[in-house]
Amino acid sequence: MAQYLVAHALAAEPEPLRSLVTASAGISAYGGDEPSLNSVRVLKSVGIDLRDHASQRLTQELIDRSFAIFCMTSSHRLLIESLFEPTTPHIYLMREFLPAGVEKEIPDPYGLELEVYEASRDSMVEAIPSILAFLRKEYKK
Repeated sequence: MAQYLVAHALAAEPEPLRSLVTASAGISAYGGDEPSLNSVRVLKSVGIDLRDHASQRLTQELIDRSFAIFCMTSSHRLLIESLFEPTTPHIYLMREFLPAGVEKEIPDPYGLELEVYEASRDSMVEAIPSILAFLRKEYKK
């Protein structure tokens, strides 16, 4: 969901942000899995089509091609830093740039009820303006 939400937001930005490519990858994901039905439903409700998405496992090659990596949880970030050789200094929680006192973690909704997916989506959407502000400041093509 995060990949598609961020890509949707980047499409409305001027260059060079508009041309940034987003990708989603999981540490324990299997390649080629379809998105969960609830992920498809909650993004469809905000006008984003997720049906053609296929999962992929995080690789060193993906990391090497990345300007920034945005994680859902601190444990995801720690796993990336311990299992891979991070070649970007920009590894953050998706909600890391939100004000102090705001929950920074986005729990994985996989296999849970639709309402949990909606809450996860909304947490991601809330983070996007701060991610865009970071990219406007830091990304230079």
